[in-house]
Amino acid sequence: MSIKKFDFVLIFLLLPFIILSLFLVYEISQKLFYKELLYIAIGIIVFIVVYLIPIRKLLWLIPFIYWINVALLLMVDLFGIKILGAQRWLKIPIINLTIQPSEFMKTTLLLMLGYLIYKYPPRPVYNLKEFLRLSVYIIIPFLLIAKEPDLGTALITLIIGFGVLFIVGVDKKIWISIGIFSIIFIPVAYKYLLKDYQKKRIEHFLNKPSYHVKQSLIAIGSGGIKGKSKTEATQTQLKFLPIASSDFIFAYLVERLGFIGAVSVIGLYFILIFYLLKRAEKLKDDYFAKVMYAGVALMIFVYSFVNMAMTMNLAPVVGVPLPFLSHGGTSFINFMILFAILENLVSRKEFLHSHGVK
Repeated sequence: MSIKKFDFVLIFLLLPFIILSLFLVYEISQKLFYKELLYIAIGIIVFIVVYLIPIRKLLWLIPFIYWINVALLLMVDLFGIKILGAQRWLKIPIINLTIQPSEFMKTTLLLMLGYLIYKYPPRPVYNLKEFLRLSVYIIIPFLLIAKEPDLGTALITLIIGFGVLFIVGVDKKIWISIGIFSIIFIPVAYKYLLKDYQKKRIEHFLNKPSYHVKQSLIAIGSGGIKGKSKTEATQTQLKFLPIASSDFIFAYLVERLGFIGAVSVIGLYFILIFYLLKRAEKLKDDYFAKVMYAGVALMIFVYSFVNMAMTMNLAPVVGVPLPFLSHGGTSFINFMILFAILENLVSRKEFLHSHGVK
């Protein structure tokens, strides 16, 4: 491990998000602010622990981790507890805590795809047989998560998985076939597979915004160019805007900092995603690291795009946090694990030769 190879630029790109998140959460609720500090502290500790693990020497463990996570998703279906009508959580005995295996599956899937693509790299692109073999590892968690039901997380898992394959390289005829099949299948899925509440969300999106979205639109519209002071940001301060510290934190950001603040944050996301994709491109034949960098970039893009779009009534409302800005421990800690893995892969390049990568 070499401190000279530590990617300080990547950490520097995260700091504005963390500082802005603390600022916004503090204005919304001081109680949540202190919880946010705790999450950040835990995230830093987890980052250090994961960073010190010799990941390249332990790649053989990844399939076990993947199938354990799949087993946890199966246990959710058999023994999971329901909260707000959805069976997505497992209760841990004795300590009386709950975990949501679907949240960890996105990271596990990236690791598994990285492992498989490292073991069986494209030459130069994957054919149909190879594509189907990799797709199985994406479809299994998608189906299990969708059954909970948690269609939002399931679709994000699907997009990230196939997005990675697109970046790595798959025969373009396969993507054309998938596109045609999707156009035919989507109306059928809407009519026969979606649950009533999921159809209702789509109908609200297409026809009449829900109460949550209406308040979000008011908050965004009232921010103007430069935003309002804290006391004038009445949508949030008077509790009209629901879930202002997590799912709808972008609406409060725009109410508070205006169009300039919104464009600045979108710009920061663009820079971070672009940086990760450029690093992925430079890795060339180091397929494990390439998949992780590209996958994290895709995850940040999908999360941020969906979250911002739903606050502006440009997408149906789903429980997707805004990366590094939304209040919440699971999402932040999960991303800290991912960034620790990226830093680990950069700082341990000396192990590449022992794995046959030039």
